[in-house]
Amino acid sequence: MRIIGGNLRGKKILNPADKSTRPLKDMVRESIFNIIEHSKNEYVELNNAKVLDLFSGTGIISFEFSSRGVKKIISVDNNYKCIKHIKNTSDSLNLNIKTIRNEVILYLKNPNQKFNIIFADPPYDWKLDYYRIMINLIFDNEWLLPEGILIVEHSKKTKLEAIFQSYFSRSYGENNFSFYKKKQAYKPDSV
Repeated sequence: MRIIGGNLRGKKILNPADKSTRPLKDMVRESIFNIIEHSKNEYVELNNAKVLDLFSGTGIISFEFSSRGVKKIISVDNNYKCIKHIKNTSDSLNLNIKTIRNEVILYLKNPNQKFNIIFADPPYDWKLDYYRIMINLIFDNEWLLPEGILIVEHSKKTKLEAIFQSYFSRSYGENNFSFYKKKQAYKPDSV
């Protein structure tokens, strides 16, 4: 895998020892970052952003944000091999990525910071109810800054719109992304 944008563009990154991770393809990452960086409703200047990467896996999203100038990134995953890989890669590239080994739902129950961007990439076999819990925790515990965005990656089979109305969404093959801006942007629990 390689970083596709910013000052580390083209830098090859090894995958962690854990083979259960699924890094986003270059084209999909490029599309997501084009939305974040070049949208008409520009979300945030990345140099000043604070980013939370949930279910960080290979860490490629954290590395992409760092390569694009984000100074404060927290990567959360419950897999020891993934967290160790992200920390070692971050240290070797002199990046400022803080790693936390924790189960995401437990981590979100104890808010201690606010972020401009939260990127969540749960396992594709996650149950719809877990998505509801995660998104509710993010908004109810005010993890996002007022103009912040939550980006949730999910499979085509996961119909998030059944429980939450996203600000907008995009599909790239099997990869689907739902973007959320404010608590008002989603429906009350209906499942």
